[in-house]
Parts: sequence; C-alpha cells; structure tokens
Amino acid sequence: MTRHCISLLWSAALVLAVALSGSNHHGVVSAGGAKAARVSRADRKKLAKKQMDEYIALKAKGVDEVSHSAEAAVIRNYQLRKKKRKGVLRRETDLASVLFPGVSPEEYRDNEDVLMYVDLVTSKKTQVPFDFYDLPTCPVPDSDNVRLIKMRKNLGARLQGHEILPAPFVMKVKQDMACTPLCQVNIPGKKLRWMRKLVDRQYRINLTFDQLPVLMRSKELNYAVRGYPVGFKAPPSHTGLKSDEFYLYNHLKFTITYREEASEFDGVRITGFDVHPVSIQHEIEKQLSPESTIKTCNAPDAPAVTNHPETYLPLRTGPVGEALEVLYSYEVEWVESELLWSDRWDVYLIGAPDDDIHFFAIFNSLMIVMFLTGAIGTIMIRTLRKDIAGYNEMQTLE
Repeated sequence: MTRHCISLLWSAALVLAVALSGSNHHGVVSAGGAKAARVSRADRKKLAKKQMDEYIALKAKGVDEVSHSAEAAVIRNYQLRKKKRKGVLRRETDLASVLFPGVSPEEYRDNEDVLMYVDLVTSKKTQVPFDFYDLPTCPVPDSDNVRLIKMRKNLGARLQGHEILPAPFVMKVKQDMACTPLCQVNIPGKKLRWMRKLVDRQYRINLTFDQLPVLMRSKELNYAVRGYPVGFKAPPSHTGLKSDEFYLYNHLKFTITYREEASEFDGVRITGFDVHPVSIQHEIEKQLSPESTIKTCNAPDAPAVTNHPETYLPLRTGPVGEALEVLYSYEVEWVESELLWSDRWDVYLIGAPDDDIHFFAIFNSLMIVMFLTGAIGTIMIRTLRKDIAGYNEMQTLE
C-alpha cells in the first residue's frame, strides 16, 4: 500500500513538472530563438503597479470605457485582467480564448456581400419574447440576390430552438451606404396598439453580425447595451399632450469597425458592430421601388437623418383611423480600428452594468429549486413514514 502511494506521488510530481515545462514554452522568445528568462515576482508587481497607475490617470482624465479609442481599451483591459486568465496556472490570455476556446476569426474580402442576422425581440420587464418578423417590418431578403451564409449557433440557441434568420439589411464589406430606403409597411390600428405595448414594456430588437450582438454605445454616458429599442415613450411634459406619446424607430445607422493587417492575415476582421436608431417621418410614396427618390433620405440635397422632435414618427392612426404608413431605411458606415479581434468582446462585459442582474436571477432560481426540493422531500418522507408504520402494525396483528 505504501509503495503504491509513493508511486502515485511520483507520478503526480512528474505530471506537474511536465505542465510547468509546457507552460514555459508560452514565454517570450528572442529573435535568435532562445527563450527569454521568466518574469520574476518583483517584476510582475512593478508591471501591475504601472498598469494601476495608468488606469488611475486615465480615469482621472475622464476617459470613457466603451469607445473604440486606445485609452478606453487600456481601461477595459485593466478591469478585466482577472477574467483574462486561463488554466490551472492562471496564465494571462485574451477574453476570446476564455469565452470561446477554439473559435477562429472570420475574414471577409473587400466588396463581399454580407448579411446581418435577427434574433429574438426581448424585454427585461417581461419574459415573453417575440420573433423579429412578427413585427410589422420588412420581409426576409431574397436568397436569389444575396448569398446566405450559414450562421453558427451557440449551445443556448440550439437548446432553445431559436431559428436565426437573415435580417433585411444588405451591405458590402468596406462600402459605406448613405440613407437607403428599405421597404414601406402599413400598420393597422390593432397592430399599432400592440406596438405601443412593446414600446411601453421596453422591448429591444437584437441583431448579430459576425457572431457579434449589435450594441448601442454612448461615450458621453459611458454606457453600452445590447440591441436597440423598438421605439420610445415621451411623457406629456415633453409633448404637451394629455397622455404619453409613443414613437417608432424606423431608421438605423450601423457602424461597423474592422481591422486589416496584411502581414498577419488576408481580408478584413470585424471588431465592432454598433447601431444608432432614429425616428423620422419619411416622405411616403404610393409605390416604393429601388429607383425611388425620398426627399428625407436619398435625395441629392437630403439633410442628414437625425432624431429631432419635429420629425419623430408617432405610433398612431390617421385622422379618420387609417393605417399608419411607415418607410423603413438604414445606412452603414465602415470604420477601420486598431482593436484586436481577440479583444472585441471586452466592451460587452464592461459597458452594460445591467447584465450583472443575471447572476442574481440564477442565484434566485437555485434557491427556489432547493426550497421546492426540500418541501417535496419533507412531504414524501412524512407520507412514506405513515405508510411504513401502517404496514408494520398490520404485520404485528397478523
């Protein structure tokens, strides 16, 4: 028995030595191929102190955490330093390797046709989701004109049975698009009432591109949140009406950041996917066609599409109850960025503090399950105890 224990200890020591030697291969290698010396504990403390001082200085300057600037990336990297560690030895790595091990980046060619994909329309106020195409919006793009790229589903989407469909927005890699009319939809009164409920319950539309969920960022408010709202509600103090007014977001400004590095890879890698929704009353034509010119959108002298109280699109019927006519449009801007593909997920863990509520929800669910399990177990034990006592009495009488 003693020899067996000693042999097990020697085997464990050998495995640990191999692991340590294997981890050393990830160290810095000089130009001549010789392995650099390991960083001492004192040097690591100096580096940590330097990073902390840099972080404090940037925060004192008021640098935000969610923009694409290099300073914001430094702040995110410092705040996520503990999450960017992998393995038993807690080696420092990037967030993509921790969250999505084995996933390789997708590379796109210039002028390549690409698609976004739609996900569920969800709300934090209610647990009832809806499909994107349940809304009065534009139809699925024609597969004959656009090559549909099969999107990889994650485990959660496969288990829940979500059908991920292409979004109606078509674009080309590195090709900016000005305001482009998409489609024209009539929304009757019953559908309008349902849309107002969605706005009141703060439903958000979720899109994805290159596995990235769409983000709404605010550098001024230092905030980034996934998805964009169906619309917004204005109180009577802002509108002068007797009740709340609901407005629809019918124009989307997409900003896609990418990185090019010919010495490392071919093509373009996507590093960010942002959206800025706008509510605007477009000029409505009787029959919209690809050649149509809209004065508020794609006309030569058309002004920039922005949110302005005078041009908001209210969710209400016409004077005699006729359906609301909505013209959907969008624009795309491609911006080159120095952000690495492996660091593109950092802002998703930093920018939205509301995501922390999921941990409380999980803990709450576990507590409920444990309580119900204990209650059911107590009832079953009491019931079985009475039955067993009755059977014992019957055997005693016999």
